[in-house]
Parts: sequence; structure tokens; C-alpha cells
Amino acid sequence: MSHHETPLQRVQVSFERQGLMRHWGAQIEHVEAGVCVLSLPYSDKVTQQQAGFHGGAMGALADIAAGYAGLTQAPAGMEVVTVEYKINFLASCQGGQLRATGRVTKAGKRVIVTSAEVLHVADDGRETACAVLQQTLMAVPKTY
Repeated sequence: MSHHETPLQRVQVSFERQGLMRHWGAQIEHVEAGVCVLSLPYSDKVTQQQAGFHGGAMGALADIAAGYAGLTQAPAGMEVVTVEYKINFLASCQGGQLRATGRVTKAGKRVIVTSAEVLHVADDGRETACAVLQQTLMAVPKTY
């Protein structure tokens, strides 16, 4: 991160390059050092055969939220790539939106460990935990 770049600006520049998230209609809700919150509206672009949010969509949203939380802690001139993640699916949900909150657990110079919680937010505001993720990121030189 440059001396004048905020965590939100750093994430926003990268997020705008995310074709998948753009295609699905995901949005940045909040960014601060070590935290990133993304939302994903329900649509037929992100469902499985039973009309619930697809696990792949939940995994991608959690991966990216946790990854961007890690990006806010990566050294200047670096970006992050996912080395591995483990996800547990807790509930199947439809309608409303998903909200993924990524948090840094430990940030090193090359390896960053993060986690994410994915909540389903129903149209009436009720929240249901639907997935949890643990992730390992690697800092790599920025290529754009």
C-alpha cells in the first residue's frame, strides 16, 4: 500500500478487475485494515439446481472477502493469491443476499492467514450463517 492509499482504495482498484464479481453483481460493503465485507445479491447467476445459492458462489465470495482483508495487510507493491482454503457449508439459502466478512488472523511478509464468515441476509433482515472459511494467502509482486 502506498503512503497515500487507504485500505478501501487498495481493494477497490483490485475489485474493479474481478470479472466474476462484476458479472455476479457483488459489491464492496466495508473495508478497513484487516477486514473486508462483500455482498452478493441472489440471482439465477449464482444458484444451484435446487434454487439455493451455489456453494461455488459462497466459496468464491468468502475467498475474495478474506483475500481482500489480507491485501490490506500485504506489503506495499504486493498483491495476494490464495494458496489454499477450507470451507464448511452450514446452510442452504435462497433470496436476499450473501454477506461475507473476511478477517486477517495473522499477517506475515509472505504468508497471510485469514478467515471469512458468510451470512445469508433475508429480505426481512434475518441473518443465517451459511459458511465459514479458513484461508492461506501468499503475497506476490503486483503485476498491474
